[in-house]
Amino acid sequence: MRHRPLRRTGRGNLPSELSGFIGRGAELAEVGRLLEASRLVTVTGVGGVGKSRLVLAAARSAAEAAQGAQGAQGAQEAHAPGQERYCDGVWLAELACVRDSSLLELALSEALGLTDHTTRPPRAVLAEHLADKRLLLVLDGFEQLVDETAGLVRELLLRSPGLRVLAAGRRPLDLDGERTFPLAPPVPEEALALLAARARAADPQFALTAANRAELAEVCARLDRIPLALELAAGRLRTLSPAQVLARLEDRFGLLTGGSRGGLSRHRALRTAIGWSHELCTPAERLLWARLSVFAGQFDLDAAEYVCAGPDLPVEGVLDLVGELLAQSLLVREETAAGVRFRMLETVRLYGAGWLESLGDAARLRRRHRDWYIGLATWCELDWFSERQHEVAALVEAELPNLRLALECCLDEPGELHLGQYLAGTLWFYWAGCGRLTEGRHWLERTLDAPGRAVAEYESSRLKALWVLGYVAALQGDATASMCALHECREGAARSGNRVAAAYAVHRLGCLALVSDDMARARELLGEALEQYRAAGELNSNVLMCQVELGMALAFLGDLPGALALCGEVREICEERGERWTKAYALYVLAYAALDGGDVQEARRLLSECVEINHAFHDLVGLVLALELLALVTVAEGDPAEAAVLQGAAEPMWGGVGLRLFGSGYFNAPRLMCLERAGELLGAERYAACAAEGRELGREALVGRALRGAARLTPPAERGGLPGPRAARGTAPADQP
Repeated sequence: MRHRPLRRTGRGNLPSELSGFIGRGAELAEVGRLLEASRLVTVTGVGGVGKSRLVLAAARSAAEAAQGAQGAQGAQEAHAPGQERYCDGVWLAELACVRDSSLLELALSEALGLTDHTTRPPRAVLAEHLADKRLLLVLDGFEQLVDETAGLVRELLLRSPGLRVLAAGRRPLDLDGERTFPLAPPVPEEALALLAARARAADPQFALTAANRAELAEVCARLDRIPLALELAAGRLRTLSPAQVLARLEDRFGLLTGGSRGGLSRHRALRTAIGWSHELCTPAERLLWARLSVFAGQFDLDAAEYVCAGPDLPVEGVLDLVGELLAQSLLVREETAAGVRFRMLETVRLYGAGWLESLGDAARLRRRHRDWYIGLATWCELDWFSERQHEVAALVEAELPNLRLALECCLDEPGELHLGQYLAGTLWFYWAGCGRLTEGRHWLERTLDAPGRAVAEYESSRLKALWVLGYVAALQGDATASMCALHECREGAARSGNRVAAAYAVHRLGCLALVSDDMARARELLGEALEQYRAAGELNSNVLMCQVELGMALAFLGDLPGALALCGEVREICEERGERWTKAYALYVLAYAALDGGDVQEARRLLSECVEINHAFHDLVGLVLALELLALVTVAEGDPAEAAVLQGAAEPMWGGVGLRLFGSGYFNAPRLMCLERAGELLGAERYAACAAEGRELGREALVGRALRGAARLTPPAERGGLPGPRAARGTAPADQP
């Protein structure tokens, strides 16, 4: 299956096809009918028969029908049966790269665009999110976790009456109510059309003619019309004539089946096609094919060159060999936000993995793969503090399946647990900065809790994992776990004389005090951490975040000049370095101070940039804080209705963060003031209606609306002297409406 990377919108994330969908009209219609009759439909069949393409085509048809229904006018059309069935979208979860069953729920949440920073079990979060949704979930590549997938799908279907699931796999999920559709190869004419189309894509000079039609039809028959086998054969038609392809297939089938064509199974036909492609590769191409099988999902050329090159495969030759494997349809090239990347179809990868095992080189290649991704994470951590920050986020997002594989390798290899701790800790910027707190905590706890003897020379890796775990747990609102990890880190740092780890532990204890409303303690600890950072010569996004958090504490304590000085300096450094993530938090504090000083226009400008940055990085904590303050700005601008919409939209987002505003009266002050002022101007009924409108907004629509800004209905002099956000501090418990 060749397609563009997933592009998430408010109504789904289906990729667009790069090569046309040929034939299968009857099968597509039947899958559509089955989806009308059942909430779970599984398309089954051998590898390479076209299951993924068919379910994606069916999903696109469903998405197009849903979009057409939403755009239709008139009451009769709007309430027609089935038109609201997928009003919450059609979503694809590709599971082939998920090998750890504990990550299954996270993979589905990721596919659905669901961000959750809380300590709740991912399965509960997923079920709660889907409970009132009407959507189609498409699952592809679940074979390695079939039992776990079946259990999760059963629970979701039971708890989500509006959910329907369309799955593609080599076997059904075996659940009550499941309708299966065994997919056979396409009919002869469709198979011939597919072969010709793919051959023409590989060689524009190719043409299906009366002279070669019979030979090509026989090629299709020899390959049992299996689409993947036909695509592999099409790649050979660049250099071989149809007669030559057919002759080679005759020899291959005779060897494997003893000349008995009737005994050929579809499984054997696919193995034959892949094996024949393997046989026709040069020795160097075969070796690269085998070594590339260690990657999970996509990879780039740099990774392929490092992992796969060696004395028997010179690094300077890898590029040309990749080009040859692409030409033979053994690799797929994809354009992504992280640049040009390559991917091997799972059936082809498994064949290569078998060869790698037979060569006795699999363990060494897995270690090289792990070493590359440890190095990648190290460089990304450094590059996070630069103008490449957004590119780093996109790169780590694209490499997540390979990073997971590297972490598993660290846990599996005796004596290398410290590498897993180092890798999980080094990815702090991704866990905390890109909305991955739950997964980050999963890996941090696994590497810290895994059995193994502590080695003094690797203590720094454990200390790093501990302070990162403390940071992640604090952001999740789990003060107990955070405190335990940070105190252990601080004590270990004192024993080993690790000044950098000690500074991080003190910093995150200060962060924990900040979100716990202990501002005096936060000021003390954060100030101490800054001094320790400077003494150790440490400067990065964490250090600047410490300075911003100290600025927050000062602002909440009423020292606005001190807060402005600290955060203004951070803003300057961030702009000089190109750092944006920490800058967004500095902008939040500067906007807080600007609003408190009566400069509403400057507060909106600062918060608009803050919202844009936090949304780009999927930082839910920063985004919801900025939206709460922006709602208060909107009241000050004279549009209480729009402020109520923003307030309403922020409410469900706090469910993904955890405790509303961390239970903090200080962070809660803007919300309370907005509620009071907007409620007075609108009245309780109108405020409730506007807030309800906000709760229905999707994330993309909300951010777009916030960035467009509310209408400025009255000039500042006529707004009645709205006080700054500090005026409402502590006037009500944080959990009051």
